[in-house]
Amino acid sequence: MQSTAYPDPTRENLLDAALPHVVFDGWGPETFRAAVSDSGVSPALARVAAPRGSVDLAAAYHKRGDRAMIAALGETDLSALRFRDRIAHAVWLRLQSVDREVVRRGMSLFSLPHNAPEGTRLLWETADAIWTALDDTSRDVNWYTKRATLAGVFASTVLFWLGDDSEGFMETRAFLERRIDDVMQIEKAKAGLRGNKVFSAAFALPNALIGMIRAPAGAGRTDVPGTRSTPPGGAQ
Repeated sequence: MQSTAYPDPTRENLLDAALPHVVFDGWGPETFRAAVSDSGVSPALARVAAPRGSVDLAAAYHKRGDRAMIAALGETDLSALRFRDRIAHAVWLRLQSVDREVVRRGMSLFSLPHNAPEGTRLLWETADAIWTALDDTSRDVNWYTKRATLAGVFASTVLFWLGDDSEGFMETRAFLERRIDDVMQIEKAKAGLRGNKVFSAAFALPNALIGMIRAPAGAGRTDVPGTRSTPPGGAQ
């Protein structure tokens, strides 16, 4: 698994060389061959750094966007914002960290059946990066539901953004606000059900089983490889 915090230098070199070609040729074999030629990386080393070719470079571009978002969040004072506004701001920063046409080409790549699992994993990583950057402390089933919900919000917002021609993408911003409002309404409904004695009694056993679910062992730790949100010395 490629690391978000510690990008491979050779893969990043290939990615830089690939980007000028992506808009015209997509994330295909031609782009990978052009990246190898333009970067000066030997074909053998390129295959070690990116064994799946352009798929690995597209994934690296997505992870680069996550790193840029994390760095931007670290430079922003969020103390005056409500938590739902912090989430919206993080998603907005994530959209601003990438090129729309490159993302459009990436959506085409990861919509292919054999690449769909990788696309899903990348969405999950982005949601996890946002929650981690916002100091999420959940370690029970909420760790999973928060990330799954945000991944859905992020994916739908990206799709809307790709077709948005409004000035400054303000229609996308409004769409994002509506999606987060929808999620907040669901959370309020869940809280109301938990406070209902009849509901609580009827679902006592399922709730007990759900209460046994815990976040992955490495979540929130800095001494486990791949779990640091930023490398030593700051974000790359």
